[in-house]
Amino acid sequence: MAEIKVRVRFAPSPTGDLHVGNIRTALFDWAYARHTGGTFIFRIEDTDTTRVTDEYITAAIDTLRWLGLQWDEGPEVGGNFGPYLQSQRLDLYSHWAQKFLDQKDAYYCFCTAEELEARREAQRAANVAPGYDGQCRNLSDDQIATFRAQGRSPVIRMRMPDGHTTFVDQIRGELSFDHKFVPDFVLVRGDGSPLYTLAVAVDDVLMKVTHILRGEDLLSSTPRQIRVYQAMGLKDEEFPTFAHLPFVMGQDNAKLSKRNGEVSIAWYREAGFLPEAICNYLALLGWSPGEDRENITMKELTELFTVERVNSSPARFDMKKLEAINGDKIRALSVEEFLNWSLPFLKKSDVITGTDEEIALVRAALPIIQERITKLSEIPGMLKFLFVKDFYVELESISKVTDSDSKEVLRRTLDELTPLRDWTHSSIEAALRSSLIERMGLKPRVAFGSVRIAVTGSTVSPPLFESMELLGKKVCLERISSALTL
Repeated sequence: MAEIKVRVRFAPSPTGDLHVGNIRTALFDWAYARHTGGTFIFRIEDTDTTRVTDEYITAAIDTLRWLGLQWDEGPEVGGNFGPYLQSQRLDLYSHWAQKFLDQKDAYYCFCTAEELEARREAQRAANVAPGYDGQCRNLSDDQIATFRAQGRSPVIRMRMPDGHTTFVDQIRGELSFDHKFVPDFVLVRGDGSPLYTLAVAVDDVLMKVTHILRGEDLLSSTPRQIRVYQAMGLKDEEFPTFAHLPFVMGQDNAKLSKRNGEVSIAWYREAGFLPEAICNYLALLGWSPGEDRENITMKELTELFTVERVNSSPARFDMKKLEAINGDKIRALSVEEFLNWSLPFLKKSDVITGTDEEIALVRAALPIIQERITKLSEIPGMLKFLFVKDFYVELESISKVTDSDSKEVLRRTLDELTPLRDWTHSSIEAALRSSLIERMGLKPRVAFGSVRIAVTGSTVSPPLFESMELLGKKVCLERISSALTL
């Protein structure tokens, strides 16, 4: 028997920016396709036109590209099984819905929302699991004509047979669903638009998807999907293989949501997280490369990823761990890579305009902060002292340079540095250690704290002596002199 070529799909319904859960799914799909030499399909579920906008679709495409999750088939790439936007595939869904009606696998249902709710209330009162009760399963032609004459717009429901659906999930093993708890479900709304269960199953079959890696929240919809496959004529062995990924939980052990810290990938991007750090961390939410490794490259992910190593237990999202991984990724960047990531943040914060002179100074300064930051968004605050035209000491730091002891330190510093000819960080440090620590007997934190504030304007800055070298002798002496007048 020929080996099946893996085809996986990431099929979001972008009603906003993509979030952690979306991207973890996309990442696992992409990694599995790359590991197996298969195909990664990007498909947009945009039939809900009231919530899915062109803006969100564009943002989803941009997010995947930024993360490096390049797709083999999909929007802007094409492929042999398109179109890849569901809104452009409506005729296909209509065709299959009609075919299901003709085969008696589906039927028209004229029940109103009010009628359905009343019957659900009765079910709850009788301690019966609420669900569609089959009211319209066997309508006669006359009954259908009467309902139509009343102006009712029917939905199309799939007929669930008696029995159960059993399948093997690659992560959870064999699962079985009793159809008593899977009532007849809607395929097409009264306005003719397809629901998720119809569109997703039709697309998976027509696009020849072989493996479906998706969130655990969609596990309960699997029997419905399989029912559509059956109605389309697929045999059991032709169904895609399912793998339902574990939930991602917040620190409060509740499912990750906006309430307990989940934010969009766009937020992480603006906050200064590197795409490889995000992917590295999300890969660890439910999967492990083994040997307690936490820092992996995208290349290593594709080499190591297997569905068998995905855990069925929920994973907890930990922002501190993500920040630690991001810091590691930043430290691994070359100077030119670090520069390219840094410039947009510096420009957006109006720290620099982007002149050659400014960029050269940024390039020189980056090595002294690379070990000290965890997010790119910290760079403007760390380097603004080098570029500020109207220099000032931050309000909360002024008291630390205006007391008599601090002024004495600044006067000694000025005396020591004014005649200094070799303006390098090592010469500056040697001069100030000799004067402030050895002769004045001060501790380094006390000795250099007021100098740091005087030359950078803040108690937080890159290493002091390297910063002074970058600023230059003239600027440093001017700022120290100015601090003495506060």
